[in-house]
Amino acid sequence: MNIGIVARLDTEDAVRLADKIVEFLQEKKINLTIDCSLSLKLGKYKEISCELEDMDVDMIMAIGGDGTILRTQNFINGKKIPIFGINMGTVGFLTEIEPEDVFSALEEVLAGNYFIEKRMQLRVCHYQELPSALNEVVIMTRKPAKMLHIEISVDDESVEELRADGLIIATPSGSTAYAMSAGGPIVDPRVNAFIIVPICPFKLGARPFVVSNQSEIKVKLLRKGKKAMAVIDGQFEEEINYMDEVIFKKSDNYAFFIRLTKAFYKRVREKLTEGGISP
Repeated sequence: MNIGIVARLDTEDAVRLADKIVEFLQEKKINLTIDCSLSLKLGKYKEISCELEDMDVDMIMAIGGDGTILRTQNFINGKKIPIFGINMGTVGFLTEIEPEDVFSALEEVLAGNYFIEKRMQLRVCHYQELPSALNEVVIMTRKPAKMLHIEISVDDESVEELRADGLIIATPSGSTAYAMSAGGPIVDPRVNAFIIVPICPFKLGARPFVVSNQSEIKVKLLRKGKKAMAVIDGQFEEEINYMDEVIFKKSDNYAFFIRLTKAFYKRVREKLTEGGISP
């Protein structure tokens, strides 16, 4: 097995854990590839390091929070490399294992006692194809305290026209992220659907929609002189102008995750207990 190692670099705990994982796997004679930025941070492993987008491995261990998972997936999108997430973030819905369980979990993975979960992604187009979204696309105003005037259509049928602080188009994976905070439903990842959630709409009847993942969603900016920004998984930004359309469809590329248990609802209960605040 060839394993890639990626970690968030803004916390020393994550960097130290990554170093221990590398040492553990090297003792097991596993072929490793280390993300260049992690190698530079550690000051070693240069001989087995490469850029994340160039990794050619059987799986990638991502040590961090959901942001680390989303960044990793963004770089390897289309390669079908499964990610094994170790939670060193705040909530970590996309991660699989807590730090205290990492080495016993690795023993299970090396023994082949795991399965691969496939997660749907969102294809995004604005004049050209943009990076896919695993969690969500947030359309928001470029200026604080300003509202957007938006038209939403599904399969060329007008669904809603509203003024709001913004709009979220989310996958089931993203239903437990910003979309949930904005009042959207929690959706099982096995459900073939997308979620449309207005952010603070100035309209009492504006409510979240759950639509088929076979649908094409279009969002148009209607207010002249107002610019917006589409933020994809918190990683990529695209400016949107008056009368521009952003089109959303199911992506042909999936994200893949190493899982040890099928426990989505248990994970939801545990992660939401403290609301993202460590006790």
